[in-house]
Amino acid sequence: MRPKPWISHYDKGVPHTLQPYPEQTLIDVVRTTAEESPKQTMMFFKGASVSYGEFEQQSNALAVALISLGIGKGDRVALVMPNSPQMLISEFGIWKAGAIAVPMNPLYTLNEFEHALNECGAETAIVLTSFYKKIKNVQPDSRLKRIIATNIKEYLSPFSTLLFSVFKEKKDGHRVTLKPGDHWLGDLIRAHFGGESTPMLIKHDDPALFLFSGGTTGNPKCVVITHHGLVITGMQIASWFSVILEKGKDVILLNMPLFHVYAQVGIMSAALMQRYPLALVPNPRDIDDLLHTIKTLKPAVLPGVPTLFTALINHPKVKRDGSILKSLKLSVSGAAPLMLENKRRFEELTGGRIIDAYSLTESALASVFTPILGTYKYGSVGIPVPDVEVRIVEAENGHDLLTELEVGEIIMRAPQIMKEYWQNPIETALVLRDGWLYTGDLGYLDEDGYLFIVDRKKDVIKPGGFQVWPRDVEEVIAVHPSVFEVGVAGVPDAYQGEAVKAWVVLREGQQLSAEELQEHCRKDLAAYKVPKHVEFTTALPKSTIGKLLRRKLIEAHSDAEKA
Repeated sequence: MRPKPWISHYDKGVPHTLQPYPEQTLIDVVRTTAEESPKQTMMFFKGASVSYGEFEQQSNALAVALISLGIGKGDRVALVMPNSPQMLISEFGIWKAGAIAVPMNPLYTLNEFEHALNECGAETAIVLTSFYKKIKNVQPDSRLKRIIATNIKEYLSPFSTLLFSVFKEKKDGHRVTLKPGDHWLGDLIRAHFGGESTPMLIKHDDPALFLFSGGTTGNPKCVVITHHGLVITGMQIASWFSVILEKGKDVILLNMPLFHVYAQVGIMSAALMQRYPLALVPNPRDIDDLLHTIKTLKPAVLPGVPTLFTALINHPKVKRDGSILKSLKLSVSGAAPLMLENKRRFEELTGGRIIDAYSLTESALASVFTPILGTYKYGSVGIPVPDVEVRIVEAENGHDLLTELEVGEIIMRAPQIMKEYWQNPIETALVLRDGWLYTGDLGYLDEDGYLFIVDRKKDVIKPGGFQVWPRDVEEVIAVHPSVFEVGVAGVPDAYQGEAVKAWVVLREGQQLSAEELQEHCRKDLAAYKVPKHVEFTTALPKSTIGKLLRRKLIEAHSDAEKA
């Protein structure tokens, strides 16, 4: 067995292993809490709260309702709604009925919904009313037989319900009339509240979730994650957080969208394992609402991506009153590199710690984290959590193990990694080999087992045969005092084959020329890494969780060249 040097760098109190993992599901975990502490708050939402006892009763009722509609073991049920009590109640109701939950991005286009629904084969969808018409439009081109709708106001506080009904319900498209054959979620729960059905046998290794991922090829596929995978990941992350959080008391923000593995498998599972109350934020880009939630509930944990922390640092309310963030003991930055200056500034504002994280949908969030209290190494995303193993292999052949500081493809092994891509054995075989997950990311391990991400294999730029990793260039450009954000990618070039291009967003009131920026880069970058092209823009294209979309930059460049 190869040594695991990272273990010696765990924070005091984090176990080296959590094995053997209990053969249970999150259904079992929540049921136990509901029995022991029924009045304990499970989640906060817009001035209201839901206790574990209430949650257990309502998700039980929904499970009975779903079974009565003919939904059973292995069926897929699509979820189209933002972070809300209905989302979690629906998910647990689906699981208790023996079915598989398929969270989807509510902002999908009609074509994207059609592909996603046909990819997973869902015959039922539970949707927020504002997305009901969109799903009805795509229903004829899918296998959907039934749609269950819910209005966001059903779980708002009385005052918020009044404001919503008067000012937003009709204007934002929430007031809808259901078509024959469709159902209201609230009606189903009330009609079956306290009802009994034949208990569904849910095994720990049954599929629980389908989450969409482009994988290494970019084509959206259903990642199959088991019930046991959720428990394992929750235990691992909870053990990492335990060195700074108080079980059952510290509030964790659930602001990242639940259709993404970050929130769904990582944050939610960890919170349920240790009974941390969740504070639900429906729109991750509504910074004003996020700040209001922080000010009101004083959470201890804020998950995010670098663009979120940048936005908070520069938000007028935070600039006026930095103490608004002082409740945060721990912030977690994932999905993209966190710049050192932003780390310093955010920790100064909160007085807490911000750590880097690295993982994938396919790994079911088997993670690499920066130690919370221990050694931080700039540029590193940290070390593997208990029972997660990382190796570096030669990127071209995928077999030869590399030694410390050698750059190659990152591969991971952990007990919770995905079962497969749903009905896609060819793509599955590309990424799962002999128990190892091939990530498609390039990086290296240092002598202490700290992981450094270089870039995606497919993002490597090759000007004139050289290799340039976008992150290297972005790091240099980001430290320029006039730069607010930057994205770097490769674009076609008649002379070099591929050229380095930087898209730059300037800080408000700042001016900078392409020549000045290139001269800044020459101080720290080899000539072939200096951007040949610089484009100043007002914003960078990002995913719904704030991750830079390099392909969108490249597409925009190509469109401009053709014009």
